[in-house]
Amino acid sequence: MGAVKIYSEKQLSRYLSLRNGETKLGEKVQVLKASEKLAENDAQFVIFGVPEDIGVRANHGKAGTATAWEAFLKAFLNIQHNRFFDSGKVLVLGEIESSEEMRKASQIDPSDPNYHAKLGDITEKVDEKVSEVVKKIISADKIPVIIGGGHNNAYGNLKGAAEAFQKKVNVLNIDAHTDLRTTDHRHSGNGFSYARKNGFLDRYSIFGLHQNYTPEYIFEEMDSSEDIHYSLFENLQKADLSFHFQKNLDFVKVEKFGLELDCDAIAGFPSSAVSPTGFSLNETREFVRNTAREKNCCYLHVCEAIATDDFPTGKALSFLVTDFLKVKQ
Repeated sequence: MGAVKIYSEKQLSRYLSLRNGETKLGEKVQVLKASEKLAENDAQFVIFGVPEDIGVRANHGKAGTATAWEAFLKAFLNIQHNRFFDSGKVLVLGEIESSEEMRKASQIDPSDPNYHAKLGDITEKVDEKVSEVVKKIISADKIPVIIGGGHNNAYGNLKGAAEAFQKKVNVLNIDAHTDLRTTDHRHSGNGFSYARKNGFLDRYSIFGLHQNYTPEYIFEEMDSSEDIHYSLFENLQKADLSFHFQKNLDFVKVEKFGLELDCDAIAGFPSSAVSPTGFSLNETREFVRNTAREKNCCYLHVCEAIATDDFPTGKALSFLVTDFLKVKQ
């Protein structure tokens, strides 16, 4: 898999903080051995990172989502290995080879009138790599868990999943935004637009959409489509949160579907479009657990997070991922 930098046990060990008498998850997870094929490995879950923020910048967003993957690894690999989860079911594959794309993106002058479009061209290169890896993981009968990068990577996830299953797939997106913007150039705000346009996305459900950041033309498009369901955050009350979430989940769960979780939906979470309002982290964890119970849920993508000094981003991401893994195992 030329699209991914495959990690070794030695590479993972540099993130470990060991203690006598304790076993960390990072000591038990699997890596892909030399010459070993993915389908030959007995892991159930395959985790990989996308350390890029090109699609976010192409969408006029805040850079920094490239930092989430390493922050996640530092926390995730140091979780205790205990009776509550079989760590051996997890394979940490590595990271998408995006260093060259990041280098090229950094060389584009922001004053260039075609700055965002040029970043979009580079984003398409990342799309190709992400879709290739997701396709291979699902084709090997495993569940991809994708961490980091902008929400532009939803397109690669959907393309890879649809090609692996040889049919369109559904999506449940927990997000403050639709990412259904126009398909002028690729960026983090139109991954689902491109997936619909190119025949990879069937039913699309958005939970927690913010009124203030959704253009009217997108509301009109969604209201006219039988394949899109959405729940506005402003219409959700704590007393009936579970009820409305289930309605969104029911809309997609009858066929293979992916769970997309944009950290912009979580109040105060450091992200490319951080919001003072939104779901709590504990509420979001419950959404993830409820979704993981569905047999047709075929991947998890947690995106748009940024590592900062004043928030435990990596630890928060590790809770979301382990919630998914524990229920799904």
